[in-house]
Amino acid sequence: MARDELLRLRARAEAEAATLAQDLEALFLASRDSNADDEHDPEGATIGFERAQLTALLAAARERIADVDDALRRVDAATYGVCERCGQPIGDERLAVRPFARFCMTCA
Repeated sequence: MARDELLRLRARAEAEAATLAQDLEALFLASRDSNADDEHDPEGATIGFERAQLTALLAAARERIADVDDALRRVDAATYGVCERCGQPIGDERLAVRPFARFCMTCA
């Protein structure tokens, strides 16, 4: 069950990362093809903000993929759901909200 949920979560994160990467590439292409100057263009702050926001969201999606991959390795090693710090079980409620959690609530 955990593996299936993790795989679904990974697929969603991969789709999100792909979309964000396309959006970021489109923004770069649009900026390159225009004479927009972030420093002197009234829209420049918006373009810069949008670029920073997309970059941060893409980094977060890629980090989520890495977290899920790590959780899948723990499933394979039969250590999924066990706190890496104290060795106690991670609560079902925590795993339901954060399926790639590495620590129980006490240790987090």
